[in-house]
Amino acid sequence: MQPPPPCAFAETAPPSAGQLAGAPWSAPHQAPLREALRLTNDKEREGAAMLGIATVGDLLEHLPRDRREARAVGALSQGEQATVVVEVRSIASRPVRRRGMRPIVEAVVADETGQMKVAFFNQPWLVRRYPAGTRLVLHGTFDARNRFRVTSHAPTAEGVGGEGQVAHYPATDGLSSTQILALVREHLPAARMALEPLPGRLRARHRLPCRPAALLAAHSGDLEAARRRLAFDELLLAQLDLLRRRAHRRGAVGAPVLAGSGDGPQAGLLERWLTELLPFTPTGDQQRAIASVTDDLAQPHPMQRLLMGEVGSGKTVVALAAMLRAVEHGHQAALMAPTETLAEQHFATLQALMPGEAVPAALLTGSTTAARRADTLGKLASGELSLVVGTHALIEDDVRFDRLAVAVVDEQHRFGVRQRAALDAKAAGEGQTLAPHVLHMTATPIPRTLALLGYGDLDVTELRELPRGRQPIDTHVAGGERERSRAYERMREELRAGRQAYVVCPLVAESEALQARAATAEYERLAATELADFRVALLHGQMRSAEKSAVMRAFAAGETDVLVATTVIEVGVDVPNATVMLVEDAERYGISQLHQLRGRVGRGEHRSLCLLFGPKQSERLAALAEHADGFRLAEIDLRLRGEGELTGTRQSGLAAFRFAVMPGDGELLERARAAARDMLDADPALERPEHVLLADALRAAHGEVSRIAIAA
Repeated sequence: MQPPPPCAFAETAPPSAGQLAGAPWSAPHQAPLREALRLTNDKEREGAAMLGIATVGDLLEHLPRDRREARAVGALSQGEQATVVVEVRSIASRPVRRRGMRPIVEAVVADETGQMKVAFFNQPWLVRRYPAGTRLVLHGTFDARNRFRVTSHAPTAEGVGGEGQVAHYPATDGLSSTQILALVREHLPAARMALEPLPGRLRARHRLPCRPAALLAAHSGDLEAARRRLAFDELLLAQLDLLRRRAHRRGAVGAPVLAGSGDGPQAGLLERWLTELLPFTPTGDQQRAIASVTDDLAQPHPMQRLLMGEVGSGKTVVALAAMLRAVEHGHQAALMAPTETLAEQHFATLQALMPGEAVPAALLTGSTTAARRADTLGKLASGELSLVVGTHALIEDDVRFDRLAVAVVDEQHRFGVRQRAALDAKAAGEGQTLAPHVLHMTATPIPRTLALLGYGDLDVTELRELPRGRQPIDTHVAGGERERSRAYERMREELRAGRQAYVVCPLVAESEALQARAATAEYERLAATELADFRVALLHGQMRSAEKSAVMRAFAAGETDVLVATTVIEVGVDVPNATVMLVEDAERYGISQLHQLRGRVGRGEHRSLCLLFGPKQSERLAALAEHADGFRLAEIDLRLRGEGELTGTRQSGLAAFRFAVMPGDGELLERARAAARDMLDADPALERPEHVLLADALRAAHGEVSRIAIAA
């Protein structure tokens, strides 16, 4: 039976769910792709497992990394590692004298530029597999005696690798690129059996080849065009999943409707706070963000909004506006932060932003005393307490709210899915099925491409505008001892003028204990040398909560001049009199983290200084010195590091894409997002015949939408 043309299944009328018995990916003609890949030994099987290759379909979706020009035999030089495409002129097996050794297979191979000898050890069957006239792809090393020591080999095939080019695949010790090429040659005809999940009109609109043709081309034709087609599928499924989660959340779960200014004892609280009590005028970005949030709160479904703010842009003001809207309607609000230091800073900031207004509020962390904890829990359960700020302590089993309506989750990527779901569940009292409105906050600007990938199910609001009065921060990279000496002198100049400074110790390892030791050693050194004339304090994550709070209070009150710390001060610390940020071994940190640290200064009336100790040639440090815009820096970070390394747009990380590459496929992502939105607008359940295969692919890739998934 002749195999069908590449797009035979793609171009026929789409099958119905009934025709495919509810399992289109298990349709009979899919059997060749679902077959387990037959490998010859355990080493190959282990290698395939490491590459995620179990079936023929997995193999055909394992794309070449690139295609390289094959070297000509006549151009090889001594000791050169190379790949050659040759023809077998003669081949024979030669016995060896050593007992237990299999015969050596020797061959003479040639291309149009010359010929050479090759030897294959412990593989006597190759005499039958590679008779004279067989074209081979060989990879190995050429030696001085016109011999080629082969490390991997495979027969070529018409269209596989192209004339003069050889496909190179991601490989492992157990399964080489050449071995993968041989397997692809054997199984490539099965690519014609691949199902086409995309409707024909969609493919035509985006000028995409059908999936069978793309798989064939990936191994034997236009690799980039094929990869983009497969990447589009991947991105489309991801966006469909995010958008259906959003739609499911809105349809399946209700939320308190907080429209207008309320009618209880605290009616009009938000408007009064904005116009009379707030000690400054919100920026334009803050006003627009508050308007978006209050519009969300007036809806009968839960707000799910990400507030993404530049360092110092005033996210807390927007968060407090949302919380006060809940209070004026007689409900409760909670703010959950990932660390005690950050929770304490938020609580202090909220108290400072509500002068003269009696809004019952409390702080709840792991260090809260037993008596105060019991009092706080009782008031939360009775509804007497309107606002609470805390850490993971807020989601412990014994914490019960009377009427939780708004939850703010700061630096939410540091919380897991189940932790956020637990806070969600706190809104549902006895017999209720409501969820709170949730405002997610992050101080790390996220490039749009990553925001669509990691937060495509959320509404996103950006705060780019800084409050009036924020002073510019001069950033310099100090690369040598002379510059280091000058940096300390500049710090002393600021300290003598009555200002304060931070010194952040190196990120030695992912261990708070190691960081604490590094900070302690630097604290002791500075206090005895460069900063001996000033009051130096130490702060790190291994200290007890009470100790950390005391150190921060003393620094904020101006009782100490220099704070030597780890990255525990990365977010949430606000000391307007601090004008110097010095970071040791700055190259160890990412751009976003350095930008966050820099944001701890420049908060008062004086011009500030950020000194980065590290190599002058570092692109990351140079970017910090050149740019102050966190959103611009995030784009640079993405370009330098790629989406796989960027931290925390979600705790579980971004989707591990096999074909899509960011930021290069940003435009493809935008198209996939638009296509997913149009498709779900027209067919929310993907029930139309032309969407049957796509719906099944979506279930296979992302599963069904569940309650726990909604909370993500």
